[in-house]
Amino acid sequence: MGKFFDSIPDNQVDWILAQKMFWVATAPLSGAGHVNVSPKGGPYFGVLDNHTFWYLELTGSGSETVAHLYEPGNARITIQFNAFDGPPKILRLFGRGRVLERGDDAGKRTGTEGSEFAAFVNRHNIEVIPGVRSVVVVDVHQAGTSCGFSVPFYDFKEHRQTLNQHLKKME
Repeated sequence: MGKFFDSIPDNQVDWILAQKMFWVATAPLSGAGHVNVSPKGGPYFGVLDNHTFWYLELTGSGSETVAHLYEPGNARITIQFNAFDGPPKILRLFGRGRVLERGDDAGKRTGTEGSEFAAFVNRHNIEVIPGVRSVVVVDVHQAGTSCGFSVPFYDFKEHRQTLNQHLKKME
């Protein structure tokens, strides 16, 4: 039932962009570490082309995803979308992630703080909200679809605004 592709299929892009949430999975190279799976929500992601996906990494309780992507020789990442309404579907994007930090200590010392981040969000007209730590850019080398027959139906209510409201108070 599953199909694999060497890139993000054109006929999946609109469906990807219509999703309200997705999951990000990373793991360290060491077998002693653990797989990290993080839910992501909101309109904070996009598809640049058939091989490039991006999402905004927001402030949260941890930064394991970024740590795994920075691990020398690693950068492995999987993005998963599930259909919670309409026809059943699961779509995964397999790739290597790059982290473009909003601000960093090395950049502060050299005067280039977040310059790659700023160039990326400006070039692609991405709205940066207060809680953004970085942009994760995924170079997709494979996409896969599967049936999703066991994924339940859910009705989307709304995106939570707690983080945005909290951080706006701190500005």
